[in-house]
Amino acid sequence: MTEQTAHAAAQERLIVPDATAFRAMPDEYQELVIHQLRAHTEGELTGADDYIQIFYPLAPNAYERKVCCERAAEEMDHYIRGKLVLDEIGIDTAYMLQQHIDQREFYRTEGVRRIENWLGRGMFSFIGEAAVLAQIHEMSKSSYKPIADMCTSVIIDEHNHVAQGYRIVWEICQTEEGLADAQKMLEKAWPITLDLFGSSESKRSPLYVKWGLRQYTNEEARARFIKQITPRVEVLGLKVPEDAANRKFL
Repeated sequence: MTEQTAHAAAQERLIVPDATAFRAMPDEYQELVIHQLRAHTEGELTGADDYIQIFYPLAPNAYERKVCCERAAEEMDHYIRGKLVLDEIGIDTAYMLQQHIDQREFYRTEGVRRIENWLGRGMFSFIGEAAVLAQIHEMSKSSYKPIADMCTSVIIDEHNHVAQGYRIVWEICQTEEGLADAQKMLEKAWPITLDLFGSSESKRSPLYVKWGLRQYTNEEARARFIKQITPRVEVLGLKVPEDAANRKFL
């Protein structure tokens, strides 16, 4: 057991049940919760924008456009759920609705904004949203109970998002040409996906583990994700790229 996971085990009994108890916690705990939840909430809002602004126009038929609208509505619902938790502790996020995506503080989607075809859209949901889902699974065990409670329905929705992406990529991989295209797209999407876990040198990362707000550091979470997603990628006939290739955060 690493030092970080030992911290997590030590914090299993810490439960902060509500906003009143939250205000009695040390400043470090409060700052971590606010930072984590603001980043999550902003990310969900940006996800809704991505589905409508980027993926919807790329959809090849009416059915896929309908699904994009459904996914966007779910992302907006996730934003609302996060907003309500933040409202309870006095943090307003309504301003995010008025921001252009480039003005948002925590969540950057340069890789998503460069997606130009339906395969790219499928690959993003298959592995990119799977990486986000892995992080939300950690949040579902948060020591701050309102965050854990919020994640229950979010996880159900996100599993559907990943499944849709997998279906799109699977369908394209049924031909040799499609398989080759999917391999090229994977090589573009893989480093962007791994970077979603953040820097392995993050100073904030072990503090989240210390307080039971996460179970793993960035490096540990990334390694777990690679182990979990690799078999799903390989069953499609694709080869997982080198982990360090073209990475922004190591």
